[in-house]
Amino acid sequence: MLDKINFLTAGESHGKALVGILDGIPAGLKISSDYIQEQMARRQLGYGRGGRMKIENDFVEIISGVRNGKTIGAPISLMIKNNDWINWKEQMEVEESSKKIKKVTLPRPGHADLAGVIKNDLDDTRNVLERASARETAMRVAISTITRKMIEDLDIFLSSSVIQIGNARVDEGIHENLSIEEIDNNTKNSLVRCLSDETAKYMINEIDRCKSEGDSIGGSFEIYCDGLPYGLGSYGQWNKKLQSKLSEMIMSINGIKSIEVGDAYKMKEKSGSNIHDEISWDGNTYKRLSNRAGGIEGGMSNAQRLVLRSIMKPLSTLTQPLRSIDIISKKQKDAHKERTDTCVVPAASVIGENLVSLVIADAILNKFGGDSMQQLHTHYKMSAQF
Repeated sequence: MLDKINFLTAGESHGKALVGILDGIPAGLKISSDYIQEQMARRQLGYGRGGRMKIENDFVEIISGVRNGKTIGAPISLMIKNNDWINWKEQMEVEESSKKIKKVTLPRPGHADLAGVIKNDLDDTRNVLERASARETAMRVAISTITRKMIEDLDIFLSSSVIQIGNARVDEGIHENLSIEEIDNNTKNSLVRCLSDETAKYMINEIDRCKSEGDSIGGSFEIYCDGLPYGLGSYGQWNKKLQSKLSEMIMSINGIKSIEVGDAYKMKEKSGSNIHDEISWDGNTYKRLSNRAGGIEGGMSNAQRLVLRSIMKPLSTLTQPLRSIDIISKKQKDAHKERTDTCVVPAASVIGENLVSLVIADAILNKFGGDSMQQLHTHYKMSAQF
């Protein structure tokens, strides 16, 4: 549903590599491998991750579209080699194999396994689970680091924090008096990317408890974006509204079950006078006395901090599996066990904030235009309003 930017990813979790193509980025954007790797490293962190993160370094190779450290206005292609592929070569062989490959026939409740094999007339859920794996998000983070750099060049900055894991939850609005830089500094020193050190301890306890029980656990995170001008998105058409595009992007992350903008959850129980953000004038610009709308009104950015909140379900692969049915024999057995994490909510927050940059960058290009960063900066300086 993006207008100016297009991207595609391909690759299986244990295949040779993940690949991606990003098109629509203006020429002249400075981008380096170091900048990309910084975001890739953030995705790998977080208490509750499993053994896969010890195997993969997620090094991103830029194949095309960048020359001498700058984009050239052409499609950008990226590749991440899967280090673990060496252990899966026989299972994931591209050519037809003479060897008997063991099929996975016990779909996991909560995963794409069963619906996927029925949809595609398959008799091996590995054909589904390899692509349905959250491993794919590594490439999407790699792609979105480029759009993140683009909006940062316009002084638009993103961050995120984990607000709940299991029953451990921070106080509401904990981010409100913190800058994006302060949020970044606090969360990078937290094992669970939490702004409260005290709550972080309880979150870690929740993860440890579930791990000891062979279970998984979910939670919730917030994404913040500062520096947005008025009018990104549109009130004119349903598919042009900023929250529509953001919702599609966030809900596409594996395991995400909801998204809300601002104080959406509390709005069902309050009157309008206690929800809407009053407007004032300081002699130079409009000011808001609150930000319950989360930075979006009528499908458009309103120059306030963008605040998004999402719930992530517990992972579907359990070391103490739930009951399932063998798709070949139709006998009841325990579901398939794949290597897994106990909790990936901290990683999901990093994935989410980077993917939001794709939507923001697209909306910026849609409103201000420009085939080069020089043109974009000129248009933005002339007409962006805050």
